[in-house]
Amino acid sequence: MTSVPEHVGVYGGGRMGAGIAHAFLACGATVTVVEADQAAADAARERVHGTLAKADQIGKLGADLAEVQARLAVASDASAFAGSDLVVEAVPEIPDLKKKLLASVAQVAPGAVIATNTSSLSVDDLASSVDDPTRFIGLHFFNPVPASELVEIVVGAQTAADLVTKAQGWVDGLGKTGIVVKDSPGFASSRLGVAIALEAMRMVEEGVASAADIDIAMQLGYKHPMGPLKTTDLVGLDVRLAIAEYLASTLGSRFEPPQVLRDKVERGELGRKTGQGFYTW
Repeated sequence: MTSVPEHVGVYGGGRMGAGIAHAFLACGATVTVVEADQAAADAARERVHGTLAKADQIGKLGADLAEVQARLAVASDASAFAGSDLVVEAVPEIPDLKKKLLASVAQVAPGAVIATNTSSLSVDDLASSVDDPTRFIGLHFFNPVPASELVEIVVGAQTAADLVTKAQGWVDGLGKTGIVVKDSPGFASSRLGVAIALEAMRMVEEGVASAADIDIAMQLGYKHPMGPLKTTDLVGLDVRLAIAEYLASTLGSRFEPPQVLRDKVERGELGRKTGQGFYTW
């Protein structure tokens, strides 16, 4: 099975949610994005329409732009997810917020598969908020979603085996590669990516080399497309800090955030979104 679901819901229309919506729309799905209020929902529509238009301009949409955009709906209430085949949660990494919204999805979309796009939180913990954890799975997309090639399929303790197979087909249908990962702190990608980034930060802190030279070492020496510190700037230093603190609490002191990261976040140097992180943007 390599087709995508017919009707996909996305809870959250920020950068990640909009990217997930874009990816499913481009592959033929009807997508409903739900946001906190109508203004945010309208902004999400503009965000998705904008990325679709840009993809069309560079010849990467592969379908009629107006027809694709017409398959997008936005709303400010979870009831809009009724009838969805799949609902993907893509809101900030705040466990209580995610659980509250996931519980509402379970109520209004009893026949849907429910997925979380969390990059590090426990899938099993989040699954406790839905009525039937066998229909719950992690689908960890990467930013920017339309161009990224990887999706982590995170399997909870109660995730149904046939759902894993179905999810692999959906990822294939999106033209991406899925890797299957057991639910564990940070999964595979975040755990490895954060470990490298934290060590790079410690090297900056100790004056071993500049941020740019550390990144060049990983790009040219290990063929990484982007160095760990520039990646941190793109992800957001506040996001990296939150993930590192979570990993330190679950996996131990090797993930303890360096002081340089804490200091930068305290000063509001959060990376590209604020214009300053380990680089000036």
